Parts: sequence; C-alpha cells; structure tokens
Amino acid sequence: MQKLFKQILTSKVYQAAIETPLEESAFLSQLLNNRVLLKREDLQSIFSFKLRGAYNRIYQLTRVKDVNGVVAASAGNHAQGVALAADRLGLNATIVMPKTTPDIKVKAVQSRGGKTVLVGDTYDDAYQHAIKLAKEKKLEFIHPYDHPDTIAGQGTIGMEILRQHNRLEDVD
Repeated sequence: MQKLFKQILTSKVYQAAIETPLEESAFLSQLLNNRVLLKREDLQSIFSFKLRGAYNRIYQLTRVKDVNGVVAASAGNHAQGVALAADRLGLNATIVMPKTTPDIKVKAVQSRGGKTVLVGDTYDDAYQHAIKLAKEKKLEFIHPYDHPDTIAGQGTIGMEILRQHNRLEDVD
C-alpha cells in the first residue's frame, strides 16, 4: 500500500490532466438532506477520469522500456484517454472498439490521434482482438483498470479530494 501511495504522489498525470474542482450539488444535497460534493472530472479534456490512469500507465511504460505502440479495448472514455496519452507521449495507439460503438465515440478517439479498429458486437470481442493485436504487433496492451500504474493515475483523484476537502470522515 505504501508503494501505491508513493506512485500516486509522484504520478505525472498533470502533463495531460488538470486538477478538477469539488463542487456542491444543490439538488443532491437537498434530496439527501446532506452536503454532497461532486468531483468534476467531466472538466477533463476527454470528460472523464480515465485519462489519468491511461496517461500514468503509458508514461511509466515509456520509462522502463522501448514501446513500439499501445493497444486498448474500449467503447468510450478509456479509448479516448489512451489515444490522447499516447499522442502526448509520441506513440501510436490502436483502439479496438465493438462495431456497435456510437460514431461520435469512434470520431472522438480518432480526433485524439488514435487508430480505431471495429471488431465484434461486444467489449469482450474487442478485448480478445486487442490482446491478439498486442501479441502479433508487439504492442503494449493498456488495461482500463487492472494495473498498478493505472490505479495510481486514477488515485490522484483521491489526493486532490484530500487537498480540497481535508475532512476525511466526510468522504464516502
């Protein structure tokens, strides 16, 4: 756990992400009869926290090895995060998406420098194809959540919350 905290504190996500504010939701506060603060990750350039994990994972990879390129499977926010992070770090990104992915999501990935490959009808189909591409083309697979570097990047949200609202007993 101590290693993870150090990774969070030294993460380089702010090369691609911004610190987002906590804002009170008047509606939810009134509905729940409590003060509810929301972390505004919708203000990120891809409108999601997924950029944090993707960027940190790819950044850390480039520090320990030569990376030929990256590949991911996603139909949305992770796809955009990987594409943007790879572009910022000078790498090619291939994003495998189900054929059912809305065109607006496909174009969002492409506008951030990612090459899109549409395969299958489900995320599982896209995932299997992405794993196959990683092996065939010697690309690094960027998992959306299951890697310590990804977790550390996303953990920067918690660090920000503690800095912005230091009453830990209030955080759920």
